[in-house]
Amino acid sequence: MGTKKKTILEVASEVPKQMTETQLQVFERAVKFFRAQQFAEARELFQKAAEGSLREVAHNARVHINMCNQRLEKPEVQLRSVEDFYNVGVERLNARDYESARRNLHQAIDLTRKDSDSADHVYYAMAACQALSGDWRGAYENLKRAIEIEPRNRVAARQDPDFSGAAQQPLLQTLLHPEKSPF
Repeated sequence: MGTKKKTILEVASEVPKQMTETQLQVFERAVKFFRAQQFAEARELFQKAAEGSLREVAHNARVHINMCNQRLEKPEVQLRSVEDFYNVGVERLNARDYESARRNLHQAIDLTRKDSDSADHVYYAMAACQALSGDWRGAYENLKRAIEIEPRNRVAARQDPDFSGAAQQPLLQTLLHPEKSPF
């Protein structure tokens, strides 16, 4: 008989303490998601923590909600110049996303039509993209153009691992090593 029943006042006085612990626990879980860069999950928990009775925790939760929103917003990138499309194309090429790389590099080439004599790097990147994706004819045409604009691209392509598969391609070999060509 050692257990004593709590009065209604005792139970009521414990409720805010339980709510405070819950708010803090939710905030701490939200911080873990935030640190793991899981911003959507973190934002949801911060929103719950912001509704709690502890003003400081609620304020910090609202600050973190704003940070989550900023990180979740995907700014729309406006590509306008040859270099914009080229840079995105090369980034996509390095990520081995050949289709996206090809689209962006094609846009860059289209924009260079006015002054294609200064775009050897764009043709070179397109040739590398095509070589890596097995389009040997396209790789040949674009590498040929890059070499016409800047002859040093021949030496660069010989040493470039992106063209390592070209050793099995007679068409590209005639371009990379014209001194060995039977023609």
